[in-house]
Amino acid sequence: MNLLFLSIFVASTLLLLFSAPDTFLTALVDGSTAAGAVCISLVATYAVWMGLIQVWEDSGVSQKIAKCIRPLVKRLFKTRDEKALQAICMNVAVNMLGIGSAATPYGIQAAKLLDGSATAESDSAMLLVLNATSLQLLPTSIVAMRASMQSAAPADIILPTFLTTLVSTLVGVLLTKLFIKDSRREFSPILAKAGGQG
Repeated sequence: MNLLFLSIFVASTLLLLFSAPDTFLTALVDGSTAAGAVCISLVATYAVWMGLIQVWEDSGVSQKIAKCIRPLVKRLFKTRDEKALQAICMNVAVNMLGIGSAATPYGIQAAKLLDGSATAESDSAMLLVLNATSLQLLPTSIVAMRASMQSAAPADIILPTFLTTLVSTLVGVLLTKLFIKDSRREFSPILAKAGGQG
């Protein structure tokens, strides 16, 4: 990816130098100034959102959401490991609040706890799907980006994002349930029979 962006930069630089060399330096300075302004706006916006998110974490909002979705998580996942289920609930709850960076440690913990279990294949696939589709109650990253670009109504994206991620999550869960099976569990009766005959 770095090589691709470098190639694009070199090609556009050479093109500009040959077509309009007098505008090259001006375009370079204007571009870097605009990029710096966007970065500063994003930093300020993210600082506000991350402060609010930290308040949610400290006040136990994410834990309460995790507790509410626990029955659903138990239906989606076959594992009965309580620690794994708790990690999955926290991962999903924090993702729903748009705190992707805080959700990652819970996801890694859940993946490690699921690894090696009899239902690891289907449960790991379900965990991946839930993180990839990521139902969003509050898409903080997109709202922050829209705010940094002086959007008139940066929060207008909340409802459309919720609806689209709801559909993508439902479709992803359905497809995972239909197509991902646990190979160990499918072949265990055959292996048991073979072992009994031996």
